[in-house]
Amino acid sequence: MAEKARTFGIVGLGNFGSTVATELTRFGNQVIGIDIDKDRVSAHADELSETMIVDARDDKAIKESGLGDCDVAVVAMGSDLEASILAAINLKLAGVETIWAKARTKTHHRILSRLGVDRIIHPEVEVGQHVAQVLHNPLIRDYISLGNGFYVVNFKVPESLEGQTVEDLSLLDEHNLRCIGVMRGTEFLSMDGQGCQFEPDDLMLLLGQRHELRTFASSL
Repeated sequence: MAEKARTFGIVGLGNFGSTVATELTRFGNQVIGIDIDKDRVSAHADELSETMIVDARDDKAIKESGLGDCDVAVVAMGSDLEASILAAINLKLAGVETIWAKARTKTHHRILSRLGVDRIIHPEVEVGQHVAQVLHNPLIRDYISLGNGFYVVNFKVPESLEGQTVEDLSLLDEHNLRCIGVMRGTEFLSMDGQGCQFEPDDLMLLLGQRHELRTFASSL
C-alpha cells in the first residue's frame, strides 16, 4: 500500500534545504519552500509545490505563509544562528507539530533543543563521520545508526571467509553480533538457512554496537 503523502515546509533553500525539498517532492509529497533570497526561491519555483519569499524571522510572515498547516517543517539554514532560532520559535507559534532543524554548533544544538525542536541534525558532522568510518575499514560498505548505540553494517565478506558459514563465525558468542542476512547480488538470503556458504562478493548485514563491530572487522 502506498504511503500517504504529507506536507512539508522547508525554511531555507540553500544546498541542504533545496536537496531535502526536491527529494521530498520526488517522493510525492507536497513541499512548500521559503527563503529570504528571491533568486533561490525562483530557482526552485518549478520543482516544488509552492515557493515564497519569506523572512522566517517574522512571525506574522510565517503564519501568512501557511507553513503552520504543514505536517513537518525543516529549519534548513544553520549559519545564521539568530534566524534559525527565530524560525524555530515562529514555526512553533504557527502550530507546526513536528520540527526538524539544522545546527552548526553545540550551543546552537542546545538552544534548539530547549525550544522543543523534535530532531536536530548536523549534516556536515554526520556525513564526515560516516565517510571516515567507511574509509577506515574497506570491508564496511555502508551503515545506518538505529539509536542507543546500535548499528546495522553492510559488511563485505573477505576472501578469508569464503566457504565458511555464519554459524562458523560464532558471531553472537564471540563478538556479541547478529547477522540479519546475506546479500548475494540482488538476492537476500535470510538467516533461516544459516548453513549457506559465503561466496565472493557476498555482503553480510550485521547488527551490533560500534565497538563490537569494529573489533570484529579488525580481527579479519
